[in-house]
Amino acid sequence: HENTDFDALAAQLAASKLFPDAIPVLARRLNREVHDFVTLYRDQLPFVSPGKLPRHRITEAIVVDTQAVTHIKGMGARTAIRIIDHHPLRGEAKANTSYSIHTVGAITSLLVEQLRELHVSLTPLEATLLLLGIYEDTGSLSYPGTTPRDLRSAAWLLEQEASLAVANDFLRHPLDEHCQAI
Repeated sequence: HENTDFDALAAQLAASKLFPDAIPVLARRLNREVHDFVTLYRDQLPFVSPGKLPRHRITEAIVVDTQAVTHIKGMGARTAIRIIDHHPLRGEAKANTSYSIHTVGAITSLLVEQLRELHVSLTPLEATLLLLGIYEDTGSLSYPGTTPRDLRSAAWLLEQEASLAVANDFLRHPLDEHCQAI
């Protein structure tokens, strides 16, 4: 993502829980709310800045919530790419790339389903970040593209002690029509 949002960050966290050898890399640009969240909770999150990646060849890159691959230090022509997304395939499938594309309101929901099936434990902060991802991409479960899978994933995250208070502090709340008219 050019300007990473909560769903992309949450999807990275979930992917790092599903693929324990993976290192979640922070995008160079974060939107304001995501930047504030990462700044506040940096010591409790596994994200690494691109410049702080270990110096070794990357054999596989897991790309979530986008199909645009940003190459980072250690990637080469033989790096396998695994794309996990909820947007329709854009263009032709690329060689050396596998695609897992599912229709859900938030890509985080798909990954949370897998975490739940594998009984992966989450800290309350991790559950909160994942909930933020789902809420942001589904308009707090109100957008027309929201699916039952998104609701089930959000409910499971609340069972994992996700904090609605923290989520509410970080979500952007668009002005309703009345406020926009003023």
